[in-house]
Amino acid sequence: MSRRQNRSSPRQSDLVGTRAVVELGEVAHGGHCVARMPDGRVVFVRHGLPGEQVELQVTEGGSDSRFLRADAVDVLRAAPGRREAPCPYSGPGGCGGCDFQHATPETQLELKQHVLTDQLRRLGGYSGPVEMRRLESAGPAGLRWRTRVEFTLGPEGVPGLRRHRSHEVIAVDDCLIATEGVVGAAGLGRPRDPGVRGVDVVDPSVGEPVAVELGQRGRVLGDEPVIREQTVSPQGEPLGVSLGARGFWQAHPAAVATYVQHVLNELEPRPGERVWDLFSGSGAFTVPLALAVGDTGQVLAVEGHEPAVDACAAALEEHAPGTVADLVVGDVAETLGRWEGGADLVVLDPPRTGAGRAVMEAVAGSGASRVAYVACDPAALGRDLGHAAELGLEVERVVGFDAFGTTHHLEAIATLRRR
Repeated sequence: MSRRQNRSSPRQSDLVGTRAVVELGEVAHGGHCVARMPDGRVVFVRHGLPGEQVELQVTEGGSDSRFLRADAVDVLRAAPGRREAPCPYSGPGGCGGCDFQHATPETQLELKQHVLTDQLRRLGGYSGPVEMRRLESAGPAGLRWRTRVEFTLGPEGVPGLRRHRSHEVIAVDDCLIATEGVVGAAGLGRPRDPGVRGVDVVDPSVGEPVAVELGQRGRVLGDEPVIREQTVSPQGEPLGVSLGARGFWQAHPAAVATYVQHVLNELEPRPGERVWDLFSGSGAFTVPLALAVGDTGQVLAVEGHEPAVDACAAALEEHAPGTVADLVVGDVAETLGRWEGGADLVVLDPPRTGAGRAVMEAVAGSGASRVAYVACDPAALGRDLGHAAELGLEVERVVGFDAFGTTHHLEAIATLRRR
C-alpha cells in the first residue's frame, strides 16, 4: 500500500512567517507578482503590483522548496495603479476569491492583458496583438457581477468563503463581486440546518435567485431547481435555455451574449454549413449556431455531462427544431476519433484544462476553414494554439474579455483559420 507523503514536513514549511523586503517584478498567471528573496529564491507574491517595493511574509515553502509563496503585508513604495481595496475581506489572510481588489479597474485590465499576451507567446509561440475588453457590471469598479457563488458553512453553520489555498472558512456578511440577488438569497450571517455543508446560490437571467443546499461531498439536498438562462440569436434576440441550477453557465450576466455575438461575427456561419460545437455545455453556442446554419445546415454538439446535453436538446427543440443536430454525450476526443464527416466551422469552449492535442488534431483534420476557440485559461489556450500552429491552423485574432472583475481570471477568444 502506498502512503501519501506529508506535504507539510518541517523542512518544507520552515520559512513560513519569514519576512523580507523585495522589489516586485511582472505579474504572473495566477494573480501574483514574481520576485526574488535576498538569497535569490523565486517567490510568488499576492496583493502587490509590478514595480512596487513591499515587505512580504512567506505563507508557503521552506528550505527544500523550489519556490515560495508570500503575501505583501506592507507596501513601502506603491505603484500608480494601486487603490484601497473596497472589500474588507480582501488582503493578506483574507478570502481567496479576489486577487486584484487593490488594483484600479484600468490596472486590472493591463495586468490581464500582460498575462494573456505572455502565456500565448511562451506556450503557443503567438506574438501577435492581443486586444482586451471589459464587460460592464452592475456595480462600480468591476463589482456586483457574479451571478453564481458557492458558500461553504463554517463551524457555526454560517455561510462563508474560504481563505486563499486553505479549507478555513471566513464568515462574511457580504461579497462585493456577487450580485445583490446572490447576497440576498445566501442567508449570510444566519446558521443553516444541521447536515447542510454549503449553499450554492444562483441569480439567473430570468426569475428569482435560488439557493441550493449541499450536503457531504457537494451532494444536493432535495431536488435541484431548474432555472432559466438566456443565450442570443444571430440577430441578438434573447433565447431561453432551461437547465439545473448547478449546471454550468457563465457567471457574468453579459458574458454569454458577448461571447456568442463575437463568435458569430468572427465565423460568419451561413445557411447550409456544417458546424461542430465542442464542449457544448447546455447549448449557449449550439442554439444560435443552429439558427445561423438553418434547416439546410448541420450541427454536431459534443459534451460529456448528460444533463447539459438534455438542456441543449430541449433548447434546440424550442428555438431551432428544423436544424439537423447530432448531440453526443461523451469524451470529445474519443467522439471525434470515430466521427465520420467533416465541418465547415468549429467552436471550442473547453474546461480550464484546455482541449488537448487529440482534439486539436481532429479539428485540424475536419476541413474547417475557420475555428473559434473560447478559453477560460490563458495557459491552456497557449498550449492548444501551439498544437494548432503545428497542425496547419494559424491565429487570425485574439480578444480577451475581463468578465471577472477584481480576480485574476479572464476569458479569451482566439479565431483561427486554415493556413
